[in-house]
Amino acid sequence: MKVVVIGGTGLIGSKLVGKLDKYGHEAVAASPNTGVNTLTGEGLAEALRGASVVVDVSNSPSWADDDVMNFFRTSTANLLKAEADAGVTHHVALSVVGTDRLQESGYFRAKQAQEELIKASDLPYSIVHATQFFEFVNGIADISTEGDTVRLAPVKFQPIYSDDVAAALGRTAVGTPVNGVLEIAGPDVFQLDELIRQVLADKDDARTVVTDPSAPYSGAGLKDTTLVPSSDAQIAETRFADWLVRQR
Repeated sequence: MKVVVIGGTGLIGSKLVGKLDKYGHEAVAASPNTGVNTLTGEGLAEALRGASVVVDVSNSPSWADDDVMNFFRTSTANLLKAEADAGVTHHVALSVVGTDRLQESGYFRAKQAQEELIKASDLPYSIVHATQFFEFVNGIADISTEGDTVRLAPVKFQPIYSDDVAAALGRTAVGTPVNGVLEIAGPDVFQLDELIRQVLADKDDARTVVTDPSAPYSGAGLKDTTLVPSSDAQIAETRFADWLVRQR
């Protein structure tokens, strides 16, 4: 089976390509680095020729509100049209648990727009909602930092290992389209501020984590369960503590 991975040279995309190749599929990594640009349409028709499945794990190079909205709307529209022309029979997209609950954020408004375009198309599809990756925990601290203070809300947080995300996407890609949303998450539920505090202490990072119920996440306010999945979510195996030990 030929599977084209849009964003196939990034963190998730490169892992997904490796897993698909391992199981005998023809996985094509498509990104600007390989001559495929979904924003302009460059290289799309050639990359999709003969493909059965397209998995979109691409991301906007800019998170400015207008830029990210333009990226997801334009690239998704271009991709869906090219897939229809090429006879692709399954569109898989990676999105984020809680997207519909984070609409104060320009980034998540753009992700919601992407999902709506997919659902409105005639293509069979599967949207995979993942919680935040283990690898992004430090980034969450960074975007929440003012001076030497990290302000975070005391809400539930259930991160997942990127390798487990790639595995779930691979299973979805070669399976039957669900024409809906699947949720995936890691096995452990933390409190966001406490986890970041522990991670920074583990790195001897001198920043102080302040618990602030009003602290935004990517510009959006949080409730206790905004960032965690429903009870129907697929739960991955890799524990954050085990992953952290390996990073050391």
